Amino acid sequence: MRYVGIQTQIRRNNMLSIVLLLLFPLILLGMVWIFLALLNYFGTYYYDQYGNMVNQLDVDVVNDYFISTIPWVVLGVGVWFAIAYFSNASMIRRATGARPLERRDNPRVYNIVENLCIAGGMEMPQINIVDDPQLNAFASGIDQKSYAVTVTTGLLNRLDDDELAGVLAHELTHIRNHDTRLLITSIIFVGIVSAVMSMVIRVMNNIVWYGGGSTRTSSNNEKGNGLSILVVLLIGLVCSAIAYVFTLLTRFAISRRREYMADAGGAELCGNPMALASALRKISSAPGLGNVKREDVAQLFIIHPPHLSQGIMSFVNELFSTHPSTEDRIRLLEQF
Repeated sequence: MRYVGIQTQIRRNNMLSIVLLLLFPLILLGMVWIFLALLNYFGTYYYDQYGNMVNQLDVDVVNDYFISTIPWVVLGVGVWFAIAYFSNASMIRRATGARPLERRDNPRVYNIVENLCIAGGMEMPQINIVDDPQLNAFASGIDQKSYAVTVTTGLLNRLDDDELAGVLAHELTHIRNHDTRLLITSIIFVGIVSAVMSMVIRVMNNIVWYGGGSTRTSSNNEKGNGLSILVVLLIGLVCSAIAYVFTLLTRFAISRRREYMADAGGAELCGNPMALASALRKISSAPGLGNVKREDVAQLFIIHPPHLSQGIMSFVNELFSTHPSTEDRIRLLEQF
């Protein structure tokens, strides 16, 4: 098996990055329209001849309100993305507990990365390390200033030089293929929807526990206002959940094929596919990062931690998994 089609993979990832940049704002705008439509539907009603209340949707009114909100939604998304664009490296470091690694700190790792970059005709990315006994590595960043390869202390202690070179070559291939740009873009926009959902849930919780109750002196008007606010927030929560499902669906765009491509490119770059296969076998025995509980960040890892796919979300995470099985990856590398 030869590593071919690198330019095709790069073009594909660049195109998908643009699609995600366009798709996520459309999802958010769709969420806003649905929210306004539900608000209008439940707030607009009349009584029929039998005295029954009938709700009615006024599409023209909804569209008028929606058009007036478009600039604010676009502006909000733009500001969020701009902040994340310029601070994505520090955000990933905080989420994983990583710190920069210099040559004097660990000449072994630094020299291996430097030699691989020379062989691949790449510029040297930042090297980070996480103090964690578990075995993992990942690449991150969206441009040359933010590109980074991160490894755990557990990985350095358990792998020999050839195995470590295979892992680092795999991560460098992700950078060369612009996989990291696609993944970071996805993480940024999923974070927007998650933040909106968290805000709605927090406000609902405050209303229910602190402001949603009624006393004997409460007027019917106050009760009605409290109920109306709760209904609005419930509608907002439903819309946020719908938008979040759509953002998960966009993860299908992040093909599992990128991991196979990175394995093949890493094997070719280090010149030893069996070493990479051996490294994957060792990493699979204890993958993960103790500080990381976020599924969106975990999709960067060379092997997805199994503890993030347990419980009620196990089926969903498997359905939208961005990683193929480790066994399949090892089998293909052994046929390289």
